[in-house]
Amino acid sequence: MPYGILIAEDELIERMVLKKTLVKQYGDCCEIYAAANGKEALKIFRKQSVQIAILDIEMPGIKGIDVAEIIRQESESCCIIFLTAYDRFEYAKRAIRLRAMEYLLKPYSEKELLSVVEEALRWADKTARAENFPENPELQTEEPEEYFLAEEQSRLSVMVSMVEEYLRENYWKDISMQDAARAVHYSDAYFSKMFKQQYGVNFTAYLTDFRIEEAKKMLRRPDINIKEIGGRVGYEDPTYFARVFRRVTGQSPTEYRMSQII
Repeated sequence: MPYGILIAEDELIERMVLKKTLVKQYGDCCEIYAAANGKEALKIFRKQSVQIAILDIEMPGIKGIDVAEIIRQESESCCIIFLTAYDRFEYAKRAIRLRAMEYLLKPYSEKELLSVVEEALRWADKTARAENFPENPELQTEEPEEYFLAEEQSRLSVMVSMVEEYLRENYWKDISMQDAARAVHYSDAYFSKMFKQQYGVNFTAYLTDFRIEEAKKMLRRPDINIKEIGGRVGYEDPTYFARVFRRVTGQSPTEYRMSQII
């Protein structure tokens, strides 16, 4: 029995291109269903056998994020993939709670899309085999651990999106790792572990580099007074800002500005 892939996208051209891409790639092994809005998507989901739901988050009427809420209530195993042009904090948080497999930001490449769908099909196949042969130990050797790790990967991907948005909106404030962890609803210990795993440095070091990069952008603009820049990136003490800037870049803020002018 072929797997069912549901597409919910309100933009006609995007919906047609998406369906054509999936039919070309998976038409011989999957049924591809397309909906123009959330209401149609739910109707198809309840009528057909759907293992993968690809949902545009922002649609008129019932939004894709709300469709996903209902799908998750009715199916624990359906793989949910979000498409969105909006890198919004609240959507990322809900995507985690709904155990979404991926959160693709438009414009995404065909390669990105197909790699995610491939992964979704792999897990749909594992789920089907587990349901059909629940007592067969050969089919249950390490799959639970593999599945846990792939959920973790999805959560990590969404966490990165949330953290980067949080930093963009708050880097000039007096924030800490604990503040960031609370903002994305993780414990301090878990957040610290996941952050280091993803970025290779701790939160404080990453925040410092982020602030200095923002300071560099401002220093390249001669209309901004150097004395103001430290405060704009989170360092109220100009002397301390200059010391941190030199430690990271090897130059003082003034030297850096002059090097850009030359």
